[in-house]
Amino acid sequence: MTDKQQAHTGTLYVVSAPSGAGKTSLVKALLEQDEKVTVSVSHTTRAPRPGEHNGQDYHFTEIDRFEEMVATGEFLEHAQVFDNYYGTSQKEVERLLAQGLDVILEIDWQGAQQVRERMPGCIAIFILPPSLEALGARLRGRGQDDDDVIARRMQDARSECSHYDEYNYLIINDKFETALADLGSIFRAGRQRLLVQRVVCRNLLTALLV
Repeated sequence: MTDKQQAHTGTLYVVSAPSGAGKTSLVKALLEQDEKVTVSVSHTTRAPRPGEHNGQDYHFTEIDRFEEMVATGEFLEHAQVFDNYYGTSQKEVERLLAQGLDVILEIDWQGAQQVRERMPGCIAIFILPPSLEALGARLRGRGQDDDDVIARRMQDARSECSHYDEYNYLIINDKFETALADLGSIFRAGRQRLLVQRVVCRNLLTALLV
């Protein structure tokens, strides 16, 4: 996506973090306070969990159809997680951007690399916990995993964090409200870029310069 194209659309944001860093909670809170931000709904081959709705939580897709979409290049990024596949539809993302919305992809560093290759104008944000101790406490506080799973998640977190320098912005989620304010400021500042404001304020600029 070129700068000229970005001026006429919203902006694509990639948000990554190790499990337990608070990414999902921060993005959810941002969506509640900023109506110009939305999240792309991913495709997955896994079965819906209780309470999940097709088209809202995920686009639940048969594996044959998913593989067809991969073969025809319909995904911005896709990955296999255990026995299931996940992917982000490029057509859907571009549709949302064309509406002037800022679109968030909540994906890992590998997915982020794929997205940057296909849409190099995206902005990437990495969220870190304040310490490994705090991350471990958050994972244990969920009460969802046993010690072996938590140990594996901690090991995966170290690997994930090593890719922080591939991103444009780095947020430390120590105090939630501060991290949320930091996240929101990135989106607000992005809308003030000259290339964006030149389009949004076209009539004003014309009147001022006559």
